[in-house]
Amino acid sequence: MASIFQLLGQIPPAAQWSLAGIGAIFVLRKTLSYLQLLLNIFVLSGTDLRKYGGKGTWAVVTGASDGLGKEFALQLAAKGFNLVLVSRTQSKLEALSKELEDKYRASGLQTKLLAMDFSKNNDADYERLAGLVSGLDVGILINNVGQSHSMPVPFLETPREELQSIVNINCLGTLKTTQVVAPILVKRKKGLILTMGSFAGWIPTPLLATYCGSKAFLQQWSSALASELKPQGVDVQFVVSYLVTSAMSKVRRTSALIPNPKRFVRATLSKIGLPSTQEMAYTIAPYWSHALMLWWVENTVGTGSRIAIWYNHQMHADIRKRALRKAAREAKKA
Repeated sequence: MASIFQLLGQIPPAAQWSLAGIGAIFVLRKTLSYLQLLLNIFVLSGTDLRKYGGKGTWAVVTGASDGLGKEFALQLAAKGFNLVLVSRTQSKLEALSKELEDKYRASGLQTKLLAMDFSKNNDADYERLAGLVSGLDVGILINNVGQSHSMPVPFLETPREELQSIVNINCLGTLKTTQVVAPILVKRKKGLILTMGSFAGWIPTPLLATYCGSKAFLQQWSSALASELKPQGVDVQFVVSYLVTSAMSKVRRTSALIPNPKRFVRATLSKIGLPSTQEMAYTIAPYWSHALMLWWVENTVGTGSRIAIWYNHQMHADIRKRALRKAAREAKKA
C-alpha cells in the first residue's frame, strides 16, 4: 500500500488535479443518473397518450390475444383508442374483440382483427395487414409478438424449426409490421412505437442464445429507428423487462421482481418518454424493480462482463435441469 502512495506522490500536481477532476466527474455522472432513475420510478409521469391521438385514433397491437399483448389492448381501450388486434388464433381474437366492444359499447369502441402466424413469414399476411390499416388514423404501434425457447437449450441442440420461428417472429415480424404501420405515423407527424425487449437480450444469456440474439437485435434496431423517426414526430421506445407472469415465461406467481401483465403494462404506459437511465438511448425499463436491477448491474459488474454471463449461464442451466426432470416425470405418466 505504501508503494502505491509513493507512486501517486511522484505524479505532478497538475496531473493529480486532472485525475481528481475526472474522478469527480465520473462520480457526479453516476449520482445524477441514479437520482434520475429514482425520479423516473417514484415521482415523474410520462407522456400523456393523448399526444398521439384522441377519440377515434387507432392502436395496432401484435401478439394481442394473450399476456402482455392482451393487457395492452385492454388498457389502450380504456384510454379511448380503437384497436387493430393481430395474433395467431382467430377464436381468441374474436373473444377479446367481443369483450372490448361489449365493455366500451357506449363510447363506440371499434376493433379490427387479423389472424396471422408470424412464424410463417408469409408476405401475404403483411399485405393483409397493410390493407386492414389503410385509411385508419393509427397513432400507436405495440410490437409485442414474440417467442422464446420451449426451455433453455444449448445453441447446438436448438431445433432448427424453433430457431427459425424465433427469428421470423421476433425479428422479421417486428420489422415488417413496423414497415407497414410506421408510414402512417410519419404522415400524421405524430405517433408512438413501443417494442418489447427482454433482460435476455440485455445480458448475453447462454442456453437462450437465439432468443437472446433476437432481442439484442431489436434493441439496436429500435434505438436506430428512434433517431431516424424523431425529427418526423414519431416517438420510438424499446421496453426492457425482467420476468412477467405469462405463458411464455411459464411463471405463475408474482413477486417484487415479477409483476403480472396488468401492473407491467400500467407502468409502461405511464412512463413513456421519460429520460433514459440505461446505457442505450431511447430505452425504458418501466417497472420499478426491473429498473433498479438494470441500473445496478450496468453500473457495477456490467451487462457484458464474464461475471454477468456466468451467472446467467448457471441460472438457466438450473432451469433446464428442472425442466428436463419435469418432462421425464410427465413422460412416465403417459
